[in-house]
Amino acid sequence: MSAPTSPAPTAPPLARRRASTTLLATGALLAGAILPVAFQGTAHAATANGGDVIANLFEWNWKSVGQECTTVLGPKGYGAVQVAPPGDSIRLSNGTHPWWDVYQPVGYDLNSRMGTEAQFAAMVTACHNAGVKVYADAVINHTAGANQTSTDSYGGASFNPSTYTYAGIGYDRSSFHDYPATCPNAGNTINDWNSAQQVQECQLVSLSDLYTEKDDVRSKIAGYLNKLEGYGVDGFRVDAAKHIAQADMAAILAKVDDTRWGGRPYVYQEVIPGGSGQLAPSAFEGNGSVLEFTYAHKLKDQFTGNIANLRTFGQSWGLEPSDKSAVMVTNHDLERDNSTLTYKDGSRYVLAHIFELAWGYGTPQVYSGFRFTTNDDSPPADAHGYVTDTDCSSGAWNCTDRDQGIANMVGWHNAAKGQSVANWWDNGNNAIAFSRGSAAWVAINNSGSAVTQTFSTGLAAGTYCDVIHGAPASGGTCSGPAVTVGSSGQATVTVGAGDSVALYGKGTSCTSGCPTTSPAPSPTTSGTVTETFHETKTTVWGQNVYVVGSIPALGNWDPNAAVALSSASYPVWSATVGTPANTRFEYKYIVKDGSGNVTWESGANRVHTAAASGSETLDDTWK
Repeated sequence: MSAPTSPAPTAPPLARRRASTTLLATGALLAGAILPVAFQGTAHAATANGGDVIANLFEWNWKSVGQECTTVLGPKGYGAVQVAPPGDSIRLSNGTHPWWDVYQPVGYDLNSRMGTEAQFAAMVTACHNAGVKVYADAVINHTAGANQTSTDSYGGASFNPSTYTYAGIGYDRSSFHDYPATCPNAGNTINDWNSAQQVQECQLVSLSDLYTEKDDVRSKIAGYLNKLEGYGVDGFRVDAAKHIAQADMAAILAKVDDTRWGGRPYVYQEVIPGGSGQLAPSAFEGNGSVLEFTYAHKLKDQFTGNIANLRTFGQSWGLEPSDKSAVMVTNHDLERDNSTLTYKDGSRYVLAHIFELAWGYGTPQVYSGFRFTTNDDSPPADAHGYVTDTDCSSGAWNCTDRDQGIANMVGWHNAAKGQSVANWWDNGNNAIAFSRGSAAWVAINNSGSAVTQTFSTGLAAGTYCDVIHGAPASGGTCSGPAVTVGSSGQATVTVGAGDSVALYGKGTSCTSGCPTTSPAPSPTTSGTVTETFHETKTTVWGQNVYVVGSIPALGNWDPNAAVALSSASYPVWSATVGTPANTRFEYKYIVKDGSGNVTWESGANRVHTAAASGSETLDDTWK
């Protein structure tokens, strides 16, 4: 391989990669999968909720992840959860159990610090039942560090890192890059970070680098990924992807199955910026998306400076294209080297997540980890290093995914999908506001004093719940403050210091797509016709489709009396209703979300005249 000619990038920060016994490898692959035949009889058939926001539950155990999917992630509309590496890993003999030992795999069985193989399978099923995909952190560039002396693991694998033997997988010394055959440097060290050969064929801080050019090694890695897919895993974060040659990664992925949800697995790769040519993040886009480190760094720059600059935030800032970017405010490495905003930054950290979810660039992640004093601290665990259940009230965990404003912004993000940024406003400093078309509006105040302003929201007239501080409640009320938008789309809003306000939906009054009022007609003859309504409509988690119309059987235009449709043949929603024979009626379809918000389809009322007898089918598509 020829080395790039641009200036050499620096080695990864020591907070990320430690060259002593404290070793880690970051980055990983997220992808979806189809069940192998052996599992098809018992596995749950998942139905995705349509969202794309990833909750990165860093080193939560399997039981806690499953519970979070059920009680928080699914109901709030998160599209996926990223989980810790689900394989066996080294356990150091000194009893410290640092967080990074899970990034030193020693076996491809699924008994780990996070739980047993059965608990892993139960977690995936629980998340699928909640409509949430599961993306696994896949450590496939290397095994444990060659300088490690421990032969103990959390799952009981047989291995010896000093002799490069991993009996459970079938790796031996020939399965690894080694000096001088592949790595040109004695000790297998990377001396030139601008050399593709050294970066991809020598050892990243002594981690034994797999010989991914060999088909046997590729097949073993792909077999591990397919095993995860067999339990329903839907994607992979590829750890240390920069250290795997692109052709090798492509060959591995070619051996990986399609996902159970349909299509190829979602893959996003850890490629730390630095270098050009074959080492540039853009060079890895052929194998999937890339983790956007520059995005996270630039967010910190603005939220510790002037967020008005974010008006142009995007690819022109040196980011990868939106459709190839897995964006983040921080991750487990970045919060430890302090190069990004972290939980220690208080309101700025929360506001950066709100901006990320509102802006609509890339596939966003919400990071929930644990509090730490030193960079090597273990997650909360028992004496043997097995991670204990997540307790968000204990003060040991940072459950960012549960923050009311951030969690409710996931629904905002889903509602704004496909809408462009519009109605930008800023005060030239640290307060901004914008809409996403006519679907949603947000204001963010990163300053130390409140801001009161009359904003153009782009929203239809009505009363909206501020989802940062509450949620729509029954009877058209809010559990928190509400904002009134006038007929011109303007609203006067006060945004507190270090706070935000966010609105979306249709408001409590129907101002768009509303039915024209018409009285319920009297039937011209007696008798009933069986009408079957088929409506094709894709939805997001928590939404349901109804039919409402001008006759009592269809609720007399009252959304509260609308007829619920079944999603058994999703995306076709269906219901059967008895209507008066020989009677003309009008109708429309509506969508209700879990908070009771109603969205009417657009356009004129649909019109139908029932037959004299028998049954009929109305096949419609959402307008």
